[in-house]
Amino acid sequence: MKTVVLIPARYASTRYPGKPLAELTQPDGSKKSLIRMSWEAAMQVKGVDAVYVATDDDRIKAAAEAFGAKVIMTAESCENGTARCADALAKADIEADLIVNLQGDAPLTPAWFIEDLIAAMQADPEAQVATPVLQCDPLTYGHFVEDRKAGRVGGTTAVFNAKGHALYFSKEVLPYIDAHKVPDSNIPVYHHVGVYAYRPSALAAYTSWPVSELETLEGLEQLRFLVNDTTVRCVLVEGKGRVFWELNNPEDVPRIESVLKDL
Repeated sequence: MKTVVLIPARYASTRYPGKPLAELTQPDGSKKSLIRMSWEAAMQVKGVDAVYVATDDDRIKAAAEAFGAKVIMTAESCENGTARCADALAKADIEADLIVNLQGDAPLTPAWFIEDLIAAMQADPEAQVATPVLQCDPLTYGHFVEDRKAGRVGGTTAVFNAKGHALYFSKEVLPYIDAHKVPDSNIPVYHHVGVYAYRPSALAAYTSWPVSELETLEGLEQLRFLVNDTTVRCVLVEGKGRVFWELNNPEDVPRIESVLKDL
């Protein structure tokens, strides 16, 4: 399959304005922007034909081109990363069998997460969309609970059926676990990793559907697929000892910098 990775990035984030250009301290003391780290993560993925940054902001465009990325300018009206990917695909007239959306706030995404995603789409003809999920370790589960107690929206959790097809995604910690019954290991909460693989037909259909109520309430773009009866495959990936976390809020910067020191 011809596979293209798109990295949607916007400057005007409600929770963290300018997030793609936020700089994180590397283990050697140097600084790298979030968008550069996400692009470098995408460039490590095997079996990908091209990688593009998709943005509507000239500051992000300039920064991305400065470190060597190909950039597609998209409309300001794109309401989320999936819509931006669809717009980029149309504007650049890209032909691909599979489009991967690596959101620009996930620099800790290992290459094998995306490689497993691509393999799952090849193996599951029912799936129109696929996204990775990672079983929570105690540290990640603790971050989820800490954020909710503090009134912050942190990561997203996923609930799926026996086939691995998504039932629901939420910014709440699902399923609920009584604080006295949280196991020491094998915590039955799955962290949704902010990466998607779409078949072109599913991506094109997405922009033709109205914004759903659930999507609006949760602020989760992938719920539009579920509301419109589109199969989203949750691909269970392995952390292999690495901690995964997205940069959702300024408080996440030290969390990610701490993980970088252990890589």
